[in-house]
Amino acid sequence: MKLTFQQDAILNGINIVLKAVPSKTTMSILECIFIDASGSEIKLTANDMELGIETVVEGTIVERGKIALDAKLLSEIVRKLSSAGDSLVTIESDEKFTTTISCENSVFHIQGRDGEEFAYLPYIERDHYICLSQFTLKEVIRQTIFSIAANDSNKMMTGELFQVTGNELKVVSLDGHRISIRNVELKDNYNDIKVIVPGKTLSEVSKILSGDNEKEVLIFFSKNHILFEFDHTIVVSRLIDGEYFRIDQMLSSDYETKSTVNRRELLDCIERATILIRENDKKPLIINLQDQEMQLKMNSSFGSMNAEVNVHKTGSDIMIGFNPKFLIDALRIIDDEEVTLYMLNPKSPCFIKDEEGKYIYLILPVNFNAASV
Repeated sequence: MKLTFQQDAILNGINIVLKAVPSKTTMSILECIFIDASGSEIKLTANDMELGIETVVEGTIVERGKIALDAKLLSEIVRKLSSAGDSLVTIESDEKFTTTISCENSVFHIQGRDGEEFAYLPYIERDHYICLSQFTLKEVIRQTIFSIAANDSNKMMTGELFQVTGNELKVVSLDGHRISIRNVELKDNYNDIKVIVPGKTLSEVSKILSGDNEKEVLIFFSKNHILFEFDHTIVVSRLIDGEYFRIDQMLSSDYETKSTVNRRELLDCIERATILIRENDKKPLIINLQDQEMQLKMNSSFGSMNAEVNVHKTGSDIMIGFNPKFLIDALRIIDDEEVTLYMLNPKSPCFIKDEEGKYIYLILPVNFNAASV
């Protein structure tokens, strides 16, 4: 096999598939990137058996073939070959899989492995799918990924629900303390779909997506897998098996207090309050809504802070406590100039949502001692 590439092109391809190379595995072949130039295109593939990525790289096939090369080694070599970026890189291997990587005055000899040993990506039927812009998918992931659970004590919470009904896509994430929901209107009507996608998969897909509003991404669904196809790249992932939480039972339209506030002003106040707490502190942010004013209070071992924000409030006065991080996470990813908060009582969830129903963020309150406020 003999291939030539522009250094930028091969490095970009390596960086894309590198996201599916496992950090730890008992199968050493999975620590490799599979280079397949047996056809008319040059494809790079990595696969950790849960997540697989394949991308087409622009280059010249001088001699067809396939080989698996150690991913970390290949990445480091190509990255350090030249600082120019547009230099020509040649990858050549013989029948014993000894591989030569050369660029300008640098030549590396490394041992490759038979590409036939590599675990190919699973075949996905392309019957059930949806189509949306790269920008929309990237935004939907950004606006929900923060509220999945960090550990897998409950596997369901480490993924996100993708539910398609007609021309609407609903994406849901939750971690036991909050729920994030994004509703997206699709251009066409599709078959009903309901799957749970691993958060890791969505995070890696988001990093690869260009976010271009003019470019589309196709998402294919099978019983056990999901496939994302865009920009000459395919990402295949196992789905999380099981029944997702019945979130409709957690959502309520009842409220006693409705307040509309400038998003940036509220976010700035809460971020200032967090100066007084450390990562492991459980100190709540106390919000006291009276008349047309929102008072924010924070007390910690480092000191205290009081701030006031003007709001447009209807309904009852209320004093309620929150983990400030949860409020910050939600407010940061909302693009609206103003946000509306709906509250029932100090022990019921707070809802941050827009009138069109494009997003809903549910945040559970925390207990606090009113006497210490």
